[in-house]
Amino acid sequence: MVGNVPVGGGAPITVQSMTDTKTADVEGTLKQIYSLAGAGADIVRVTCNDPEAAVGLAQIVPRSPVPIVADIHHQYKRALDALDAGVACLRLNPGNIRKPEHIKLVARECLDRGVPIRIGVNGGSLDKDIRDKYGDKVTPEAMVESALRELAYFDEVGFKDVKISVKASSVPLMIEAYRQLAEVTDAPLHLGVTEAGPPPGGIIKATAGIATLLAEGIGDTIRYSLTADPVEEVKAGRQLLESLGLRERKNVDLIACPSCGRAEIDVYAVAQQALEAFGELELPLQVAVMGCVVNGPGEAGDADLGIAAGNKRGHLFIKGVNAAVVPEEEMVDTLVEWATFIAEEGIDAALAKVDVEKASREAEKDRQLLLAEQGDDANNAEARVELMKKRS
Repeated sequence: MVGNVPVGGGAPITVQSMTDTKTADVEGTLKQIYSLAGAGADIVRVTCNDPEAAVGLAQIVPRSPVPIVADIHHQYKRALDALDAGVACLRLNPGNIRKPEHIKLVARECLDRGVPIRIGVNGGSLDKDIRDKYGDKVTPEAMVESALRELAYFDEVGFKDVKISVKASSVPLMIEAYRQLAEVTDAPLHLGVTEAGPPPGGIIKATAGIATLLAEGIGDTIRYSLTADPVEEVKAGRQLLESLGLRERKNVDLIACPSCGRAEIDVYAVAQQALEAFGELELPLQVAVMGCVVNGPGEAGDADLGIAAGNKRGHLFIKGVNAAVVPEEEMVDTLVEWATFIAEEGIDAALAKVDVEKASREAEKDRQLLLAEQGDDANNAEARVELMKKRS
């Protein structure tokens, strides 16, 4: 348990991030913590790098909406300060608190207070002797050995309440390290690609590593380490978990066709308008924006709600059933209106509110018009078949 949030043991995968404010700036740090919690963060890490930060933590912890993890580097006394401040968890880096007696002292204090520890191994800060053992290289084996060494110190004092991370900036290295770690411990694992960089590349790298492991059943809590506003980390993490079906959808999942020559609208523009219109509305629905009525409702038939363009009109569909026809310029507003209604009243109530037969007739009419514009044989199929026959 990290505060009141369970990690591991079949609990939902949690999303974490870290503040980038000075911890001594209590109000500024709290403001960011509330923004992170509002975006879906379950746990937030805050640095405790000096005595002033520890004082700040003592004021932040009781006012935070989510459990606070204190990030500790180099100085074990800051870990003790953070415990006095009332944090829900510590993150220790084995590579920079190296004296066994200091590590065990912190573990004993955590044991007495019922506070868990994350062993945060980082590819850039391995113990020198471990790095030398593996040819002065960061390898999966070296990272796992570092984690197990720290675990052994904890075992000496009977401390078991541990989660572990073995992060690296190399995606293949990170994946293999976690795979090896999962083979030798049942401790909950915190996943991340460290120093992933700015979006969109950073999101791609982090997703490649985290999603691969989650799909294999490895991982209990995640963080996207992006060079960006921490809120973007949380949004990416939530979206990943929702996409994998590992967390219930919180906000709109907007799907849209990639557009093609059949599109009757600027799909890119309308999809972006829809994304902005839904914004932070907490509507746990899948909503589709489709460029034409030829394939739109069929391809997006599993969406809770969608709209397809045709003949200067928007054809609204609910779970693949044609529901209404609206002017093209009202497509986005209509989506938001109906999504809000469905979220409150449900699919059945929405379908009961519309003239399905009329909407289906109008959609078919526009579909036939679009097909007619392209011709009965838009692909010149007869000529192609004759060519194939000659070749055979």
